[in-house]
Amino acid sequence: MKRLLLVGAGHAHAQVLKDWIAAPVPGVDLIVVSPSALAPYSGMVPGWLAGSYRYEDICIDIEVLAAAAGAHFIEGVLASLDPEQHRAHLVGGMVLEYDVLSLNVGSTLNPPTVEGTHVLPLRPLGGLRLAWEALLAEMAPAPQRPLAITAVGGGAAGVESLLAVLKRLRVQQPNRELSATLVGRSATLLPSLPRAAAKSAQAALARAGVELRLGSDFAAGDASASDVLLWAAGAEAHAWQRASGLAVGTSGYIRIDPHLRSLSHPHVHAVGDCAEWAEPLPKAGVYAVRMGPVLSRNLRAALGVGLPQAYLPQRRVLALLATADDSAIACWGPATLRGRWVWRLKDRIDRNFLQRFALSPAPRGGGELTRRTSA
Repeated sequence: MKRLLLVGAGHAHAQVLKDWIAAPVPGVDLIVVSPSALAPYSGMVPGWLAGSYRYEDICIDIEVLAAAAGAHFIEGVLASLDPEQHRAHLVGGMVLEYDVLSLNVGSTLNPPTVEGTHVLPLRPLGGLRLAWEALLAEMAPAPQRPLAITAVGGGAAGVESLLAVLKRLRVQQPNRELSATLVGRSATLLPSLPRAAAKSAQAALARAGVELRLGSDFAAGDASASDVLLWAAGAEAHAWQRASGLAVGTSGYIRIDPHLRSLSHPHVHAVGDCAEWAEPLPKAGVYAVRMGPVLSRNLRAALGVGLPQAYLPQRRVLALLATADDSAIACWGPATLRGRWVWRLKDRIDRNFLQRFALSPAPRGGGELTRRTSA
């Protein structure tokens, strides 16, 4: 019996599990490792921060998908990888052996630790949930003193998260004085999007009372003067990636071929933000979503079923940015539109995406995990 190990609960692995439910591969032991049973969909995180959704409403239940696929679900985090020996080491000591491995673990952030400041890194999303809920709980009974918020990162994540946090806090404590600053290294807002999108985003930030400091590096003084620090800049590869022995790029991301396989170890596949394409792609979930069906087919090919397929990155993607005022910004190539109808479109697209993976709750836990597992 062969073993397929999926590490991470990103969008692509959700697709693999859905396909496995419909057509399992005989003679394959399927294992899924994820930090949590619930995998939040990144496109809906700003809406959750703003209070438009409950956390459960923006998640794919990976454990339920795994159970329906007959897989064994393990709640855990990858600590190190030995691709030569086909072994994955988890935090806590568990060792999993595999024949074929797929990594869909995203990227991470390493914000500074600031005494007396609530630091909210936007990655990993499970950590963001804990930090955000702790902040909201602490703020509820707090005295109505002024609150200073700083967001670091002038890209879509920084803009959306700051606007969402401001909306939620103003709803929760309408009489509290809030000040907000967005710090970005680039001289322009949203540097990867059309100028019209940046102009619309800047207008939304101005309406929310946000001060912009573009073309500026974050300094320690910015944090000490802030009560809340939103960290949305400097996505990084996980530390274990550089030490894994897999071929990685200069930033530490796993280099992959057109079939989504490691350039150095073809039995290892990688998708989404943890992977590096020959021509680096933006770190955006829309690419992982499109990689999903290709990954599903190629993992089957690696197990001896069918032929692999090359992944061709889409030339244009639809970018949708929520502005936390019942409106959103849409970008398709150079075209930019904004309005309430864009928010409704985004909401419908996001809900439909999650609905693709919605199953009736099943008994949790798949098959027995006995063979080829050691502590």
